[in-house]
This record gives sequence, C-alpha cells and structure tokens, in this order.
Amino acid sequence: MTSVGLSKSRIMDGLQCPKLLWVRVHEPERIVYPRSLQRIFDMGHAVGAVAQAQYPDGVLVGAVGQPETGRPDMRAALRETSGLLSQSSDHTLFEATFQHDGILVRTDLLFRERGRVRFTEVKSSTSVKDEHVPDAAIQTWVLQESGVPVDGVCIGHVDNTFVYQGDGDYTGLLVEEDVTDAVAAQLPEVAGWVADLRRMLNGDMPAVFVGSVCRTPHDCPLREWCRECDGEVHVGYLPGGSRLVEQLQGEGYVRLRDVPAGRITGRDQARVWQATVAGRAQLDPAIRAELRALPYPRYYFDFETINFAVPIWAGTRPWEQLPFQFSCDVETAPGIFEHREFLDLTGSPPMEPCAQAVVDQLGDGDGPVLVYHAPFESTVLATLQRHAPRLAVPLQGVIDRVVDLLPIVKRHYYHPDMRGSWSIKAVLPTVAPDLDYGALDEVHEGTEAQMAYEEAIKPDTPAPRRETIRRNLLAYCARDTEAMVELVRYFQSV
Repeated sequence: MTSVGLSKSRIMDGLQCPKLLWVRVHEPERIVYPRSLQRIFDMGHAVGAVAQAQYPDGVLVGAVGQPETGRPDMRAALRETSGLLSQSSDHTLFEATFQHDGILVRTDLLFRERGRVRFTEVKSSTSVKDEHVPDAAIQTWVLQESGVPVDGVCIGHVDNTFVYQGDGDYTGLLVEEDVTDAVAAQLPEVAGWVADLRRMLNGDMPAVFVGSVCRTPHDCPLREWCRECDGEVHVGYLPGGSRLVEQLQGEGYVRLRDVPAGRITGRDQARVWQATVAGRAQLDPAIRAELRALPYPRYYFDFETINFAVPIWAGTRPWEQLPFQFSCDVETAPGIFEHREFLDLTGSPPMEPCAQAVVDQLGDGDGPVLVYHAPFESTVLATLQRHAPRLAVPLQGVIDRVVDLLPIVKRHYYHPDMRGSWSIKAVLPTVAPDLDYGALDEVHEGTEAQMAYEEAIKPDTPAPRRETIRRNLLAYCARDTEAMVELVRYFQSV
C-alpha cells in the first residue's frame, strides 16, 4: 500500500466526505474554491491575531519564512518547537509545530506551565461547533504520539456579545471552552481515521450519496459536480432535508424524473418533481392578483452589508451585519420609476448616514417596501435602529411596511431550471435571462461585495481603483432591485 500524505485539514475533509478527500488528493483540478472563500480565511487570521495579542510574551514559531516562497519552513518550525520545549522554562507558543506518522499540525496557542502542556484551538465562530472536537482530537493525537502529553484542550471562540469600544483593546472578544473530556473520548478513534482514510485513498474514488455530507459541517466545493447528471436534474436538487434525497439514491434513483409518482409527498419537493417531469414551469395565476393588489408607490429595496469577526468600529459587535449600501427603485405609478441609492466608502462607520438615507428616501412614503427574503432586510433595519436611536421611530415605520416577495413567488411559481431553489438568482434567469449577474464586473454576489468594500475603504487604495469599486458595487446592488422589479412585472402580466 502506498502511503498517501495527510494533514489535519485533509483528515477533516475525509471525515466530512471520503470522496472529497479522494478528489482533493488524486484530481485536485476538479476543486474550484470561490474567490469569496478568501474572506473566511482573512477573518480567521484576524481572530488569531487577537488571540496572540492577549499573550505579549508569546513566541511565534516559524516566524521566518522560506526565502523563495515566504511561507513558513515546516522543518525549521518543527526544530524550533522541539528546541523550545526541551527547555525547562514555561512557554507560550503560537503555531507550535508537531508531526507524527507524516501528519503535521500547528497549534494556535500552546502553553507549557510547570511542565504541563495545554493548548487552545482558536476559531472565528461564535460557539463551539461539533467539528471542532475532532479537529482538536487530531492535534492532541499528533502531540501525544510525538512525546508531548496534553493535559488540557480548549476551543477559543468569539463572544458575539462583546462590544468594541474603539480603543484597540479586544480583551473579552474571545472566550475559551474546555473540551478536554470530549477530545479524550474521541482520541482513541484518530488512529483508525488515519488508517481508514489512507486505505480509501489507495483505492478507486468512493461512491458517496449527495446529501447531508454536502453541507455539514461546511459547504463542499464538489457539490455541483456531484449533482451533474448529463443535463438532467439530479435528485440531490430536491429542497428540504437530506433524508429523502439519500433514501432515493439508496433505492437507485439518480435522475429526479425517474422517481415514480407518489414517492415524493412533501409539498415543495412534489412541486419540484412535477415540474421536472413535465419539463415546464408551474405557475399559479393567483400570483397576478396578489401582486397587482400592492399599492403605489412601491419601493423595491435591497441592502448590502459588511460584517467583521473582529469589529473595527466603536459600538459594534463581532459578525454584526452593518449596512454600507442600499439600492431602491421607486415605482411611483405603474411603469414609472425613480432610482435611489446610497453607498458609503469613506471607511467611517456607515450606520448613521445609512439610517438617515433610508429615512430620507423611504421614511416619508406609505407604500410597500418590497424585498426578497424579509428576515435579512428587517434585521438590518433593526440594527440601524440600535446604531441611530434618534431615527428608531421612522425606521420602525419602514420595517412595518416591508413586504417579502420570496414567499409570494415560492407559493405560486417553480421552473425546472431553478434546480430546487427559490433564491432570486435562481428565479431571475427563468423569467428575465438578460439580467445576468455573471455579466457584471467583479461583484456578482454578496461576499464579493463585502470584499470589494473592504478594499475600497483601505487608506492606501488608489482613487481610480476606489472609483472602479464604487461603480461595480452600485451596479451589483442595483441589479438586485432591478431583478425584483422584473419579477413583479413578469408575474403581474402572465
């Protein structure tokens, strides 16, 4: 048997889905991560930096990178870690590096006090997740097999009740939860995980049903590839829970159209099946009257928000959704439109000016504020109430006028090309294919908008580049409200 290199991240991939790990090792070209994934990494690095700052006497292992790449020299980091731990003194180490059986791990925070070793794995989440325990168990196994007994393990995570005071002090941002017992319970399994995954990697690509493994604990980058079905709709596109999807595959069904009548009984799932088998859209004409009953003026409205694991503005909390932009298309009478918008790229807290702009543009009206997925927009409006309390009353008036188009569309319409989703980006191409998000420049979805905003507010971003970002953000947000306008126009006229 050929020994295949593993790492902690690869083992975690394999625990989620053996097929994902097999492809990552043998056919890595199939895995295409979205550009937006970089923001997740950046947030993790920011939280890690805060954790390290709490221990000013800590030593960063592997601080000197390889001259040719700038990346840490893992062999040098292993030697440095071993040398530091061979000393009798106490140590706090960042990224202490260990290896056993070809598996290399780096601990975020490692403490050696009076000869006893404990470590903390730092996460940017706001709680301990199920997947954090096996992550820590793998590290513990490598340390102990390397001759470093571990006496305690904690998960450090973000406290979402922390309010930043704007003074550069992040004490209290992170809280630690002891998971020593949970790790100890899983520790005997780690060697088996390693052996099983290596055995799997030496064989053919494993067959794994599309289902819960595609989203738990993380969205799998192979999900769309695994649901390819020679142009047909895979059963994995059924909405709702994964249990039925997995059952159908266990019964031998791959194409949704092959599932017999009566086998699928859930309301939304049955609608998806019926439209797929018929090969045409399902449209309840009642949607026409429901939308025509909406009074004028109508305000088609959409926010773009930014969130930070490590807050940068005073008075804000970790991961709080803070609006920096909105688009609003006002239909004053049938077919008569006026476009309004707001975008703050100053880098200052945008909440107060955004709240004022919302009130100025929407607050004096009494028509419906049409959004797509109201819980998000209503939550952001409530956030503005907290950050601009003087405007709380008129903002509440806007909240009270919110009308959600998503449940209206979902009740009355489904097209086979929507592939089990009623998101606006799934519905729009079936009624207005010319309004293509893919044709926009640079910003095509929410996380890309966040990344563009972060670049724009950096002090060293050149003015021409900031202007390009401004145009791209305005075009993206305007596309969202334009999409709602087109959906309403289409469904009112069919």
